[in-house]
Amino acid sequence: MRLTFEEGTLLLRDYVGPDAPSAFVWDARVDHWRAQAHFYRESVEHLKRHEVAFKNTAPSYNTLSLQQQTAPEPHPHQAESIAAWQQHNCRGVVVLPTGTGKSQVALMAMAEVQRSTLVVAPTIDLMNQWYDLLTRSFAVEVGLLGGGYHELADLTVATYDSAYMQMDRYGNRFGLIVFDEVHHLPGEMYSHAAEMCLAPYRLGLTATPERADGRHVLLDTLVGPIAYERGIRALSGEYLADYRVERRQVDMVAEERVQYEAARDEYQAFLADKNIRLGTKDGWRHFVMLSAKSTSGRRAMHAYRRHRQLALGATAKLRVLEDILKAHPRDRVLIFTNDNETVHQISRTFLVPAITHRTRTRERKAILEAFNKGEYLALVASKVLNEGVNIPEANVAVVLSGSGTIREHVQRLGRILRRRQGKEAVLYEVVSKNTVEDRISDRRRRHEAYE
Repeated sequence: MRLTFEEGTLLLRDYVGPDAPSAFVWDARVDHWRAQAHFYRESVEHLKRHEVAFKNTAPSYNTLSLQQQTAPEPHPHQAESIAAWQQHNCRGVVVLPTGTGKSQVALMAMAEVQRSTLVVAPTIDLMNQWYDLLTRSFAVEVGLLGGGYHELADLTVATYDSAYMQMDRYGNRFGLIVFDEVHHLPGEMYSHAAEMCLAPYRLGLTATPERADGRHVLLDTLVGPIAYERGIRALSGEYLADYRVERRQVDMVAEERVQYEAARDEYQAFLADKNIRLGTKDGWRHFVMLSAKSTSGRRAMHAYRRHRQLALGATAKLRVLEDILKAHPRDRVLIFTNDNETVHQISRTFLVPAITHRTRTRERKAILEAFNKGEYLALVASKVLNEGVNIPEANVAVVLSGSGTIREHVQRLGRILRRRQGKEAVLYEVVSKNTVEDRISDRRRRHEAYE
């Protein structure tokens, strides 16, 4: 009997036992038992436990001899992370705040298991950062999958998109798979990257594992349980900068308030007529579905978006921003908004560089380098700086608008918490008073960092 890998799945060939491992189902097309590749470890353990003789040709990864060129002394939370991960049989998720050395935890895991490793990152920028880190850390060739590269090596870095597209071919080439920003993994597409990989060792890294759609519960199957978790409050002062959070409330001007209340009343009347409650599990889905079926529905959706836009983009916020910038003339200030239109408005008004998803890689890199050097003292962006950037000199963040997700708010706070001597970070949250933004603000502050 043979266990083989085929296009992201496992095949049990010529199995004659009474029951195949529970993950396998009979595939009448080929007359063999088949399972998703990520069940490899438990399937092998099942066969060995039942003393089933089999030839295992499924894995095609190598045993390595990795040693960090200049391995720093791990911080206690890093050593504890690896110890906890090992106690979970080298499978699981490590939850640590931005700036506390999650990348070093991954390097320690690679040195521990000594197997061919794939690191999966959500963006090309992060892929390149991991490539540079692995190249510096280990004296081995590093491959790339993504951003126009298709190079496989015993240590390889891929984007989530490339991992999803290529895992049916390469899912047996790695003994350890590391998912950076692992909260991306449970998406409907990206989850297949984990399912089609047989790596027996798995590590997920994130500051915030929770997802609004609830699919983070899949991480237990795809990667493993949360093996270790430490929060921002626990690590601030010693491993993160001390910080404070201030909420500044602003009043809409009279014209904005009239438009806001008219838009709010219009969409709420539609919701009441259709018996839709946005706070329920399927409320938003029903609203979207019904808004496409009638003129009144389309008007209601437009009114909903308009009332949010008015709250998030209240003109009084720019006056508060001006006051904050004057109060921090020598600090490095990151300004976050929810939309690119406001980004460009702030850039023009205050003469600060802007970064959006349209900013070319070379220009973006130049802006960030100039900011870190102090050539720019302020920088405005929408969502593109929420994760995957290293801005150690930033110590002030101004959130003019954003979503209600805890993750986004914690990520934005994390951008200013990298520790240096004498640094105190400040996050300002600017909120339109007596609007939907009050609820958005309350929702995104439900995190221990704001206690």
